[in-house]
Amino acid sequence: MSKIRITKQFTFETGHALYGYDGKCKNVHGHSYKLSVTVIGTPIKEENHVKLGMVIDFGDLKKIVKEEIVDVFDHASVFNKNTPHKELALELEKQGHNIILVDYQPTSEQMLVDFANKISLRLPHNIRLHSLKLQETDTSYAEWYAADNPRD
Repeated sequence: MSKIRITKQFTFETGHALYGYDGKCKNVHGHSYKLSVTVIGTPIKEENHVKLGMVIDFGDLKKIVKEEIVDVFDHASVFNKNTPHKELALELEKQGHNIILVDYQPTSEQMLVDFANKISLRLPHNIRLHSLKLQETDTSYAEWYAADNPRD
């Protein structure tokens, strides 16, 4: 049976700050992120199945990624909860801002690890997450591949 990769792309706006960083990104700022999610599986062969020929319906993949990532991170500010930025984050939250406190430095690299875990848990048993690509700017992106990250 042939394995096929399916990719869906998403966009969202997110702010963050990198505590302890030695460049401009130590300041609160934002990005127009582009996220590409690629899954791998075998197309459905059951003749009477409504999704005959599909690995996964693009709409089903969209629902998972929107619920786990886009709807959560879009127009939010992400801060490491173990840094002094936490005080700023809590004050912003009091003022009605959408704040996400995470256990990691909110770099593109670490966000991908978080996203991979969240998406993988929601995929049907016969579909595997193959890769993620998170583009922070027109010229900068990070990638995550399942082959590079075997599950224990």
